[in-house]
Amino acid sequence: MYPFGKGFKRYLPLLLLMIPLSLYVIFYFGPSMMTVIYSFTDITNVPGSKLNFVGLDNYYDVFFSGNSGERWDSIIRTVYFMVIVTIVQNGVGLLMAVVINQKLKGDYFYRAVFFLPVVLGVSVVALVWGLMFDPLSGPVNQLYDSLFGYKDMFFGSFTHAFGYIIFTQIWMYMGYSMLIFLAGLQSVPRDLYEAGYIDGTTKWQSFKNITFPLIAPSFTINIILSIIGAMSTFDIILATTDGRFNTRTMAYDVYKETFRGSLQMGLPSALSVVQFLMILVFVVFAVKQMRKREVEY
Repeated sequence: MYPFGKGFKRYLPLLLLMIPLSLYVIFYFGPSMMTVIYSFTDITNVPGSKLNFVGLDNYYDVFFSGNSGERWDSIIRTVYFMVIVTIVQNGVGLLMAVVINQKLKGDYFYRAVFFLPVVLGVSVVALVWGLMFDPLSGPVNQLYDSLFGYKDMFFGSFTHAFGYIIFTQIWMYMGYSMLIFLAGLQSVPRDLYEAGYIDGTTKWQSFKNITFPLIAPSFTINIILSIIGAMSTFDIILATTDGRFNTRTMAYDVYKETFRGSLQMGLPSALSVVQFLMILVFVVFAVKQMRKREVEY
């Protein structure tokens, strides 16, 4: 007995599944595979140009060409960006989720306020913090001056611009982390807290021994999303500093080499593959570590 009937109806589920599968192959898997292939060629974006396989030449250029020093700086900066964003964004997100989960008055308002930067978009966020960090008339510089007698160039500083981009990135996405943590917190059975209360546990012991282990899946999801998001970020850099003042990352280099560099497409393709492999290594390592502490109940 077939659940979908006989004849053509038997194949209807498969045909419906073919639609999203085809879209995935055409718009995601196919271009990804072509990027890998292009990374071994000298293809250009000139229409009608010939394609020749050049082996690992593009990968050699990524790490050992004349400007490889800047490339290595971008790679180190990308890892630094990923580590700081992942730790701080999830730390702040967890703190906000724990506070909101206390059933405060107007908690829906706080959720909306904290989540608002996520939906604003990169252009609006860059405009907002560009005004806030304006070196001449921005309120943050006036605050610095009144408190410390110090003024900064913010996104125009060679030493501090990257830090302010990290701050902006965290501010923009901490509401997203908060929402996932909040969903995890609200799925923890209340009777576990009541049993802990009867046993005389303190609030910290309840959080450490009940809450923290049971929201481990939320941690795993947030860590994965943070790693992928941070290592793929180029838009906020483009909108604030345009890669100047020591703020270039690998993702920005891919964008620059693709749309502003030479006509060669092999080098940015190789950069993309290296970036993907780095993300894969960090995500697999994080998932393995996080899975060890997930608890089923």
